[in-house]
Amino acid sequence: MREMKIGEVAEHTGLSVRTLRHYDELGIVTPSSHTQGGFRLYSTSDVEQLLLVRRMKPLEFSLEEMRRFLEATGTLGRDDATPDARHDAAVTVEWFRDETVSRLARLRTRVGYAEEFLALVDELPHRTD
Repeated sequence: MREMKIGEVAEHTGLSVRTLRHYDELGIVTPSSHTQGGFRLYSTSDVEQLLLVRRMKPLEFSLEEMRRFLEATGTLGRDDATPDARHDAAVTVEWFRDETVSRLARLRTRVGYAEEFLALVDELPHRTD
């Protein structure tokens, strides 16, 4: 995949241009390069990281947690990472896995409550006058 400008990335990821700029400013996901005119250019790897972040949002991970997760996965993907760094990164990723399981269970409970409520509302007599 070729490098993409911020508007293309926004369209591809479903994140707003404003959100992408915010993530860049905070160092969550920064574009790999810029054009001579200063426009952000995102690589395939950058877009993959943004898609990970997008998937973390509904689970209500904080921006700092997102940054920690991306740093850990980045460390695991580096050939030059030390064994200690790899171990720490693996522990971090395992924590995120466990936390995601817990958060997903809470979300499923909430969805169940929403479905029950909708079923109750659907059983009510409807007035349109």
